[in-house]
Amino acid sequence: MDTDQAVALAQALTGVTEADHHGRRSFRVGAGKVLATVPEDGVLNVMVGEELARAVSAQPGVELLWWGQRLSGVRVQLAVVDPALLEELLLDAWSRRAPASLRRQQRD
Repeated sequence: MDTDQAVALAQALTGVTEADHHGRRSFRVGAGKVLATVPEDGVLNVMVGEELARAVSAQPGVELLWWGQRLSGVRVQLAVVDPALLEELLLDAWSRRAPASLRRQQRD
């Protein structure tokens, strides 16, 4: 998987838009809530819940992402990660941030 493929997965989720986030590409939903960022080519930071982050951190290409002392998601090496896992991570981040109206649309 490369950056363009990962971006396409993120943008395929209902209501996701792209915006700048401190000089990085970011993908947002709802009231501008960030679900993923591209800190560098070939890497995607995905803002999943702590439980999922810890559960998948041993998978190839996935490591915990810390914001100071707070676990904020996972850092994903796109060339290594299983594409199905990346899809699951993006969906989790989206589900945690999308408003209920968008979550209903995604299911339909």
